[in-house]
Amino acid sequence: MRLSLRARLTLTYGGLFFVAGVVLLGVTYALFDQQFSRSGGKVIATTRMNQSPGTIAPTGTSTPTGTKTPQGQRVLGDDLALMPETERLMQKQREELHHAAVTSLVTQGSIALGVVGGAAAAFGWLIAGRVLSPLHRVTETARRIAGSPAADRVLHERIALEGPRDEVKELADTFDTMVERLDRSFDGQRRFVANASHELRTPLTLGRALVEVAMHRESASPDVRQLGETLLQINSRHERLITGLLLLARSENEITARAPVDLADIVGHVTSQTSLEAKDAGITVETDAAEAITAGDALLLERVVQNLLENGLRHNTESGWVRVVSRTRDDQAVLEVSNSGPAVPPYEIPALFEPFRRLNNDRVVTAKGAGLGLSIVQSIVRAHGGAVTAVPRETGGLHITVSLPPAP
Repeated sequence: MRLSLRARLTLTYGGLFFVAGVVLLGVTYALFDQQFSRSGGKVIATTRMNQSPGTIAPTGTSTPTGTKTPQGQRVLGDDLALMPETERLMQKQREELHHAAVTSLVTQGSIALGVVGGAAAAFGWLIAGRVLSPLHRVTETARRIAGSPAADRVLHERIALEGPRDEVKELADTFDTMVERLDRSFDGQRRFVANASHELRTPLTLGRALVEVAMHRESASPDVRQLGETLLQINSRHERLITGLLLLARSENEITARAPVDLADIVGHVTSQTSLEAKDAGITVETDAAEAITAGDALLLERVVQNLLENGLRHNTESGWVRVVSRTRDDQAVLEVSNSGPAVPPYEIPALFEPFRRLNNDRVVTAKGAGLGLSIVQSIVRAHGGAVTAVPRETGGLHITVSLPPAP
């Protein structure tokens, strides 16, 4: 069982109090026993002196036999006989008194220690709770920010702890400073994405239009037309790259607006859109779309299926195949995409999910993709609270599995 910090502080405080109380009780007992032993010795010594041989009995005192002693007569025999009996009686009384005193000291002292120790532990519990209450505010604020569907939208919250400048207030102020910097960073990212979406697309669209106009002029030579085709290819690749970057920046935040989505519908829609590309590449696309309902952004989930299918088409062999399956397994919506293709070493798979990473480090302009497809897939799946895994097939190609939580 895991104890809270408040409970540990209370146990530590109460334990130290009890240890100090036991030590104090033991020292008190030792001092009492020492003082009692000295007092008892003095009493016995005084008695012996008063009853030693040669002591003059007072006038008119009676002896044990009932006879009167004249003034100045010494008592010898009878008093000598009484001395051991007196010492034994005093020793017995002293032992009974010592036992009663020790019993009272230990019993009543232990009861008093228990009562006062319990009160001290309760008081320590209250003090620990009061001392730790600012830490609870820090924890609650951090939990609200971390548990929010879109963490960047609640970064305006601050703890704003008031009170003396101690270690706890320094912690709260440091947390506020960190959240403020994160808020500025997320705000700058949002502005960048919004501006880049316009500023980057506009020149590319304008360039594509100018190239198309130059290509389709009647006076355009075959060389100009060939150059235009090449420029359009490069322009199209840049458009895909920018679209992928913007989508990657968007998908790294958790999804706020969720709606039920059936992966089977998305699989059917995407495969119909890519059928022409698959036919031109000579690759067979097989589908087994069973109902698999999850909750999320339909457009982003469509991009997941599209990226996985395009990845299987572009990194394949001649007369290859791609198989797309959607189903429900263990209350999870599962999407599986398998494809034939070149052999993929297992140690290369983690790098394939990083941005701009391709198999064999292909970064030339004529590359089949921008190197963002799988990284976008992973980012979108994580934003939906799911997981994506990939394993190499023995005969070449990959088997990629996406697991998404079910719709509530």
